[in-house]
Amino acid sequence: MERRINNEIFIGDALAALKRVPDEIFNCCVTSPPYYGLRDYGAEGQIGQEETPEEYIQNLVLIFREIRRTLRKDGVLWVVIADSYSGSGKGRVADGTNCKGVSMSRKYQGITEGRLKKAKTSCKNKDLIGIPWLLAFALRADGWFLRQDIIWQKTNSMPESVRDRCVRSHEYIFMLSKSKKYYFDWDAIKEPCVNTTDREPKFRRKRDVWSMPTAGFRGAHFAAFPEQLAKTCILATCPVGGVVVDPFLGSGTTGKVAKDNGRCFVGIEINKEYAIIAAERTKTELCNNCKHNTRDFVCSAHCGGCNGTSKFEQRKERDEK
Repeated sequence: MERRINNEIFIGDALAALKRVPDEIFNCCVTSPPYYGLRDYGAEGQIGQEETPEEYIQNLVLIFREIRRTLRKDGVLWVVIADSYSGSGKGRVADGTNCKGVSMSRKYQGITEGRLKKAKTSCKNKDLIGIPWLLAFALRADGWFLRQDIIWQKTNSMPESVRDRCVRSHEYIFMLSKSKKYYFDWDAIKEPCVNTTDREPKFRRKRDVWSMPTAGFRGAHFAAFPEQLAKTCILATCPVGGVVVDPFLGSGTTGKVAKDNGRCFVGIEINKEYAIIAAERTKTELCNNCKHNTRDFVCSAHCGGCNGTSKFEQRKERDEK
């Protein structure tokens, strides 16, 4: 029986929420997990604040293992991730500040305060940890097919005050598949050829360096990736009418792009304030009492809107009858 998925947002821990989802219902996953030791998103149990890089990688492996279970056999995972340096722990909180303060958006003041702790790692001070490739190799070892590494070249990267290395201006995008064969529409993301004549093709298959600016979003979430990036991933690996999942929804970029392009989405976000922002961007209704999606999430407060049962569980019960 084919399950019909509406646009849905869960508020809570990604791993716990994904465990409630049936097998093989998503077409693709487009996500960017919180980067290791860089920002405090102000939520208990958040990813990125682990004691060691190894613990961080293991937690992500567990979450993406659930993603693999919930992807269809032809499903694809896209992970946008940057590296971290071993150092003092003086990273940024979620609004881009370097210490305790208020959010850049007055509407959401006070939700991103906190100072990062220094990580316990065998790396020397100033070492590049190698987080992206540690994650990629760990996911491959866990059963994923590691299909490609893509460079996101930020055309408007933030300046750095460093004088003993180059300024960072890229992040990694890893493409991984559940199976050896998977859905990939290369024609949907073809790019214009350069320096062509009338007799030569006007378009070519997309290359693995994507040059695009970082996203500008007037909200509390500092690390939103650009809509064009999410659109490229979604058009390539999710057919029209399919379902995209993002276990680290943040301000809702993946959900908005999926909805704008004729796909459905399911998003999970541990920070309630960010989930509210995502709901506003995607026009997804949330419960007024607990701010959970009224139809889908198991509300810890058991308010009248949630009734303690998720829509996924209700579907599963109907399918088993």
